[in-house]
Amino acid sequence: MKINWGTGIVLAFISFIAFILYFVVRMSTDDRANHDLVTEAYYKKELSYQAEIDAQNAAATNSAKLIVEKTKGGLLVRFPANYNYKHITGNVSLYRPSNRHLDFNLPISLSNSHLLIPDNRLVDGRWDITINWEHGKDQFLHKEKIVY
Repeated sequence: MKINWGTGIVLAFISFIAFILYFVVRMSTDDRANHDLVTEAYYKKELSYQAEIDAQNAAATNSAKLIVEKTKGGLLVRFPANYNYKHITGNVSLYRPSNRHLDFNLPISLSNSHLLIPDNRLVDGRWDITINWEHGKDQFLHKEKIVY
């Protein structure tokens, strides 16, 4: 049986379409190609964005800058010396853009002017750290992207 030009072109189109459909189905069902939103409650979080801006501005105007640095024991967060650490409360949120299963939150409970996040909780790579903290009635926010 001979294959003429018309049959060859039709077979080439069918093969190409099957090839493309195979990869579309494979990528849409594969867990590694997850196309979820960045956070679960994205739109709800967007509504509270003005409060975040106000907390960041309060931190800038009240000289409440935090220092985040990598040490041998883990990630060290230093709070300003002009604030009494006994009255500092809040939450530290670490977000891993590449894997949401590594995300975690820590409550802030200080016994001195710094907080140490243990090394065994952090995997090497990029992290987005968000620190919501309060001193008295003042609320502050610190956001930073770090590579651990």
